[in-house]
Amino acid sequence: MGIIGTSKKVKLFCGIIFSDEKIKQTTFSNIENEFGKIDFISDILPFEFSSYYNPEMGQNLKRLWISFKKLIFSSELANIKVSTNSIENSFVLNSKRQINIDPGYISPANVVLATTKDYSHRIYLDKGIYAEVTTIYKKNGYIKLPWSYPDYLSDIATKFFLEARQVLISELKGC
Repeated sequence: MGIIGTSKKVKLFCGIIFSDEKIKQTTFSNIENEFGKIDFISDILPFEFSSYYNPEMGQNLKRLWISFKKLIFSSELANIKVSTNSIENSFVLNSKRQINIDPGYISPANVVLATTKDYSHRIYLDKGIYAEVTTIYKKNGYIKLPWSYPDYLSDIATKFFLEARQVLISELKGC
């Protein structure tokens, strides 16, 4: 029989889609107030992977990822998603979001993303929040899964997740 353990420490990140630079900067400030200091910001790439957000958020969307200095416990993810949804809602204009914030975490083994949408490969966490393993780390890189979002496999995302993963591993050795 296995021994019941506790939740592991992981590196919190947020994937952000936006078009307005001022809203992005205000969001960064709100997010830091909620989750602590940002330690990494990816390069920005045009969000041309899907038109899913266009009816709500408009055209010329941009995508980036940020991570945080303070490690979290993986069990905190549902509460974090509820908080990021609240931050998103503070920017709603005419019933439309101006920014999309998707939190997740990086572990040594994978990248996990929080969502409000249920699907066959997602596991219910709490408070209407689900989690999915978005990519798996294996042999010095991330492996695509059938449901991996293409932007999460982009060169910019891969660079961001690999660098954040290295920092996480160093920090876990110090724990």
